[in-house]
Order: sequence, then structure tokens, then C-alpha cells
Amino acid sequence: MWIYLIIGIVVIVILAIIVGIYNGLVGARNKVKNAWSQIDVQLKRRIDLIPNLIETVKGYAGHEKGVFTDITEARSGLMKATSVKEVEAVNNQITSALKTLFAVAENYPDLKASHNFQDLQNKLSETEDKIAYSRQFYNDSVLMYNNKCQMFPSNIFASLFNFNEADFFEAAETDRATPSVKF
Repeated sequence: MWIYLIIGIVVIVILAIIVGIYNGLVGARNKVKNAWSQIDVQLKRRIDLIPNLIETVKGYAGHEKGVFTDITEARSGLMKATSVKEVEAVNNQITSALKTLFAVAENYPDLKASHNFQDLQNKLSETEDKIAYSRQFYNDSVLMYNNKCQMFPSNIFASLFNFNEADFFEAAETDRATPSVKF
């Protein structure tokens, strides 16, 4: 009689551990999905600000067509991107194009003084900060999830139940380069 009770308790403990590991993997995967959706929200916010910014700059610098084309193409690419790597690549293109746009704006003092331009620039700057924070939260979530997928004993259940590792949102190669400072 006691043997059946002990076996029953052991089975219940093992099942509880399995359920706990599985639920931990599901929770971590859902946290990664949530973190990704937060990045997506901020990227969409930036996409919505870009046309207003372009129109404002066009009024002052209409002959800078290459910059506008680059931003428009990158914006379109971001809306079509589906994977983390695709979004990462297009996001880097948009960041580069926006840097060029702001460099062009430096040549137009009236544009820099425009309240509308300053307001859009501030909103874009706030959005960039939110994107950076969202990327950090996403990468922290991916780290936790990937650790669960790789560490024993949860790695057994991760492979058994098809929990695949998630991709990190990485910086562009150009952002990793050390800027040269010359006086």
C-alpha cells in the first residue's frame, strides 16, 4: 500500500515538473512575441511620422529627391518585412536615410527654425528612444527564452515540443564601427 502511495507521489512530482518546464517555455516564448510586438508598434509610429517629416522638408529642399526616394523605399520595405532579420535590415536603412535627411536639413536654416519641423524631429527622437528601449527589452526576452531552450532539462522539452530559438535584434555593422574624431 505504501509503495503505491510513494509511486503516485513521485509520478505527480514528475508531472508537475514537466508541466512547470513546459509552461515556463510557453511563457518565455510569449514574452518574446510581446516584446517583438512592442518594437513593431514603435516602428509603425516612426513610419507614420516619416511622411509628415518628408513633406515638411520637401517644402524647403525640394531638389533633394534622392534622400526622399531612399526614405520612401525603406519605409515601404519595413511595412513588407516579416522576420526579425528583415526588419533589422530595413530599420538600419531607415536610420541611415533619416540621418541623411537631417544632414540635408542642416543646410536650410529656415527649415531648422520651422516649428513643424522641430516638433516632428522631437517626436521622431522620442520614438527612436522608445525603439531602443523596446529592442533592449526584446533582446532580454530572447536571451531568457533561448537560455530555457538550451539549458538542461528544459532543452529536452524545448526540442520535444518544437520550441525554436529566437533571433536577437542586432545593431548594424555601421553602428559598431568606432567613429573617427579629428580636430
